[in-house]
Amino acid sequence: MAITAQMVKELREKTGAGMMDCKKALTETNGDMEKAVDYLREKGIAKAAKKADRVAAEGTTYVLSEGNHAVILEVNAETDFVAKNAEFQNLVKEIAEHLLKSKPADLDAALQSTMANGSTVNDFITQAISKIGEKISLRRFALKTKTDNGAFGEYLHMGGRIGVLTVLEGTTDASVAKDVALHVAAMNPKYISRDQVSEAEVSHEREVLKQQALNEGKPEKIVEKMVEGRLKKYFEEICVADQAFVKNPDQTVGQFVASHNAKVADFVRYEVGEGIEKRQENFVEEVMNQVKKN
Repeated sequence: MAITAQMVKELREKTGAGMMDCKKALTETNGDMEKAVDYLREKGIAKAAKKADRVAAEGTTYVLSEGNHAVILEVNAETDFVAKNAEFQNLVKEIAEHLLKSKPADLDAALQSTMANGSTVNDFITQAISKIGEKISLRRFALKTKTDNGAFGEYLHMGGRIGVLTVLEGTTDASVAKDVALHVAAMNPKYISRDQVSEAEVSHEREVLKQQALNEGKPEKIVEKMVEGRLKKYFEEICVADQAFVKNPDQTVGQFVASHNAKVADFVRYEVGEGIEKRQENFVEEVMNQVKKN
């Protein structure tokens, strides 16, 4: 029996298994959909679909560079235990190597891209879910470049709980770039310098600070001066170049980098699970639900 693309698609939706696994299952069962589902279940592949609605808020970040190109990524799992598993760590490294080589445009393109082993990234992850037993997902990645007169700073905090990739131009000293990456991990800035902050954000902050000063009962004639002083402090909190350097608070990061005839060109900071709402398990509710089913 001829196996059509529609049949493969239907089986994928039923089981969550990879395209090649679905095609093989349908071929082995002569196109019988139910037998193909059983085939995948017996192989331990279909169980990945059952984990699709679980929350994967643990995991790791990873940074990899080669020449003038670098990648930072976050791969999630359900538990910290699995995130520390050697098989999971190897999966993350293989995906990083592939992303660095293939340079996909976005996450969708990355998931559909074909790895050296012949499977897509999406299928590679699905196969890992079947082996490891937890939902795993490539959440995000960023590709960065530098010139021959630049340096990448790579830093993983707490074994990858926080990952930072910095790009410096004007120096080839990776240790300087790594020091900046360490600072970014600790201080979590939003921008490189104040000229990156939009006028809308500056205007909003200025108005908030003005009302704050007036509510404190400050005389109107000195409010404007106070606002500009507080705005300067605001920039110091969100712009890495204006922040006091964690390894030497007597100078700013901008001054530290300038002392090496360089400037911060770019940075990316990922923290595992940030922005993901972790599911709160209710044990009593879980038990009651099981009782109702029986």
